[in-house]
Amino acid sequence: MLGWHGLPADDMILNVTINEHAYPIRIPDGMPEEAADMFARMDADMNQGWQMSRVWVDHPDTLQRCQIVADRLLTAMENQNQELATMMAAYIVARTPDVREVVIDTDGDMTQTRIERGAQP
Repeated sequence: MLGWHGLPADDMILNVTINEHAYPIRIPDGMPEEAADMFARMDADMNQGWQMSRVWVDHPDTLQRCQIVADRLLTAMENQNQELATMMAAYIVARTPDVREVVIDTDGDMTQTRIERGAQP
């Protein structure tokens, strides 16, 4: 069965905005659950602390983790690595199920990346 935009009904879309350009990333149904082990390893890495632009963060919270992963998502998109971009989008959806959009900062400060949450306007 096809759902919104002709996608399989259970697939998700994460809207990513970079430099005022929108990029919908399709996340196949089940991917967040299937990648749970990888996401747990990513969380374990971030549990050690993370350099977020100019600031060292000892214990990144959920928002900060999503900002870190959004930075990886940006790099994946710049390198045209669709598989990695999809995986990073799936992490964000898994950790913030109510995410509407990710607006990635490209001025060198990942702490300015916005994770927009809540109901669709």
